[in-house]
Amino acid sequence: MVASLGLVLAMAVMPRFAGADNHISFSDWQAELRTEALAKGISVKTFDTAFAGIAPIERVLELDRSQPEFTLTLETYLNKVVSATRVKKAREKLEEHRAILKEVSEKFAVQPRFIVALWGIETNFGQHTGGFSVIAALSTLAYDGRRSAYFRKELLNALQIIEEGHISAADMKGSWAGAMGQSQFMPSSFLNYAYDYNGDGRRDIWTTRHDVFASIANYLGSVGWRDDMTWGRQVRVPDGLDGNSLSEAKTHKNMEEWRALGLLNADGGPLPARNLTSRLVVPSRGDGTAYLAYANYDNILKWNRSNYFAIAVGRLADMIEQAE
Repeated sequence: MVASLGLVLAMAVMPRFAGADNHISFSDWQAELRTEALAKGISVKTFDTAFAGIAPIERVLELDRSQPEFTLTLETYLNKVVSATRVKKAREKLEEHRAILKEVSEKFAVQPRFIVALWGIETNFGQHTGGFSVIAALSTLAYDGRRSAYFRKELLNALQIIEEGHISAADMKGSWAGAMGQSQFMPSSFLNYAYDYNGDGRRDIWTTRHDVFASIANYLGSVGWRDDMTWGRQVRVPDGLDGNSLSEAKTHKNMEEWRALGLLNADGGPLPARNLTSRLVVPSRGDGTAYLAYANYDNILKWNRSNYFAIAVGRLADMIEQAE
């Protein structure tokens, strides 16, 4: 009776949906999804348990439709994301988990400082993983229709994760967009990269640190990470060189060529002797900040397509290393 009343109340305050599926009710949409899920091997028990009491969440739609234009400057963003508090905590976490991080690093060829940096920036070292039901959030976005095809696939992937026994539907919590666990993987990334490092039969990115670290490292290793280099470095671009055009064109040059153009380290010193290939990144026009980005920078972008994010991960990793 209580569950039925809750569903009625939820339907009463259900927001308007602008997408292509508006012509059918949520219950009819759910029935269609159920047929598709069962055809893909999801059991009746898994589906019905996962969808018990599920209704669209208005707050998810609000967050999806009100994502602000990115207006922070890079400096403001870095001060917020790579704060002194986070740097201190990152160094402590590296020391606390040094043994397992060393094991994972050797297995996947990813430096521990980058594993910790991604963990810290994504969820503040596992503290902020999101409180939304992943099934409810993905259902809301899949039913909405604006990006229904993408979120419907992610929802079916989430059901597969439950079907495989990695986590229960009730415990599958994440962000409003369905990113899950301490690594904030979407369900597709979970299926492709989550790793059962402790061998208990479950890929647990929610509570098992061994699996969290191995999953982050497996992702990076799978997209081409190189542990023989860092991510990049801040540089000075000489007057007269059009850094914005080089950045927008994603022009790659080796270090010798950049030196010949007059680039220097941010501190005014010479660029390193190692003749790596890199590209110039100017994240914000007009503020003079520029970076030479190596191949690992582009690997971070595969995780999150934001220059600010990639630079923040690199900056935090650098700050962690300075303590070693």
